[in-house]
Amino acid sequence: MIKLENTQVVGLEAAIRGMRNPMNSWEKSDSKFAEMNCDHIHDIPGKNWWFGELEGDAEIGPNDYDLMLRLAKQGPVHGKFRRMIAVYVDITAPLYWWKEFDTYKVGTVANSCSTMHKIHAKEFTLDDFSHEHLFGIFNEDDHDCWVDDENRISDLESTEILNLTIKMLNKARTLYLEYQKKARCGSEFAKDHVKEYWWQMIQLLPSSYNQRRTVMLSYEVLANIYQYRRNHKLDEWREFCKWIEGLPYSEIITCS
Repeated sequence: MIKLENTQVVGLEAAIRGMRNPMNSWEKSDSKFAEMNCDHIHDIPGKNWWFGELEGDAEIGPNDYDLMLRLAKQGPVHGKFRRMIAVYVDITAPLYWWKEFDTYKVGTVANSCSTMHKIHAKEFTLDDFSHEHLFGIFNEDDHDCWVDDENRISDLESTEILNLTIKMLNKARTLYLEYQKKARCGSEFAKDHVKEYWWQMIQLLPSSYNQRRTVMLSYEVLANIYQYRRNHKLDEWREFCKWIEGLPYSEIITCS
């Protein structure tokens, strides 16, 4: 599961100006941008993104668009103007996806919800985890991958295992909160043992746990991601690449 929200694209105007600097061809620029107005940010009807720096829409002219596409197709050196186009987005995705996303360190910034500080903030539920591919209620006719040559591996289905883990996490959470309260009231025993229940949550937490981060990327980073991840085994990467295709002037990312 992956959710992408609050997409914001900025920097197109500056990127186009900079793109024309090498050949001093500013007079050939034919794009139109609304005046800057940071006090009034609104959605563009029919789109899932907005230009946060602009009061109105941005219209890239055919001359600029043609140059942008030609430079982009020549690779990251000639297409370096893409580094100046920034994208901000809120992403909610499982930890196993974030582990792969963290490969992209250059040109990205992220502020995440803290597992260390806020893991106990709410009760755990099944919806806190990506579980859409887990086997559910056992069916004798299905899921024969659970059966080896001699005997059945387990009588429990994957979702049942996850639900059991969630129950254990919530038990640890309840005890952690109780011991926290007792520690604040002066109990030395609680002070000595409260962290033990925090560790139960941290080390039991599955990699399918969904974490939210606010991320800044550039069109150049997205071009690199799109090239190598659009046919990835993980559904999350393929969905992320579909989101890339929906960005304004995504052709300069995908080079299609």
